[in-house]
Amino acid sequence: MTIIELKNVKKVYNDTVHALKEVDLKVEEGDIYGIIGYSGAGKSTLIRLLNGLETATEGEVIVLGEDFGKINNEKRRIKRQSIGMIFQHFNLLWSRTVAENIAFPLEILGIPKEERQERVDELVKLVGLEDRKDNYPSQLSGGQKQRVGIARALAGNPKILLCDEATSALDPETTADVLELISEIHKKTNITVVLITHEMHVVKTLCTKVAVIDGGMIVEEGLVSDVFYSPQQEITKRFLKQTEFSSEKSANKNIELWKESFVNGKLVKLLFDDKRFNEPLVSKLSKEYGVTINIIQGKIDKTQTGNIGTLYVQLVGEDTNIGNVISKLNEEKVSVEVL
Repeated sequence: MTIIELKNVKKVYNDTVHALKEVDLKVEEGDIYGIIGYSGAGKSTLIRLLNGLETATEGEVIVLGEDFGKINNEKRRIKRQSIGMIFQHFNLLWSRTVAENIAFPLEILGIPKEERQERVDELVKLVGLEDRKDNYPSQLSGGQKQRVGIARALAGNPKILLCDEATSALDPETTADVLELISEIHKKTNITVVLITHEMHVVKTLCTKVAVIDGGMIVEEGLVSDVFYSPQQEITKRFLKQTEFSSEKSANKNIELWKESFVNGKLVKLLFDDKRFNEPLVSKLSKEYGVTINIIQGKIDKTQTGNIGTLYVQLVGEDTNIGNVISKLNEEKVSVEVL
């Protein structure tokens, strides 16, 4: 079931600033959908359209079956009750305790006090803050503050959870904890998550699908494993270099050293997906073409939708036979880069 759909969406400010240009996007129920882009790409505008804070200049923003641009303010306000929001800088009320912060949206909804208390108790347990419910934000770490933000976003049992750079203010270890918490919540509730970020490792760790936004347009999208395995756009390739995906960081430091050490034949990088994991392709081609294949370094990276393997090898043999091995690997949909 499609829970969010954008059709030919444009957003223009002051008749001159084209923040979004002909954006088409579809999010299915239960997706963890990552939208990644650099500053100024249009991410903030997009999320403000998804939560109904703004309406599109042109096109349709259909959320939970209704176009935000075709309903009045009162209906839009009610619709937004089905959307939870996690912010980059927590946006907590500093004069309220953890429990009071979580209860705040329930107060706005007019939920009776006893029901509010019951829901707060459920949520502090869900996010692991039972022993902190009476603390104030100033007494919490960054990760704990974001856990409060997550609990507050879930207070009204929303169907959609929007995360606006939810981990960019956190250190790597805390980021990992928060991503794991969001993943656990998703498994328990199957809530649809849309995550806006500029960090590719966040997408790799958490998301099932990803869209890359650049210059107000979606330039690439698909399953995370597919986009990571075969990026089509240069901006996507730049994002991939942010991470340790495919051993890039460690390998790039070593390639020049390897070239000095493995002087014969060719030094190549192989990239393969789940379809090739259980096939003895390398040993088969080595025997078939009389090429020695020395493994230098390898790694498997896990995503939510599949695994990506990287292998750095030295191919030693006749040039023609090495060429045949490379051609065969390409035929088998193994990405080959001669270094």
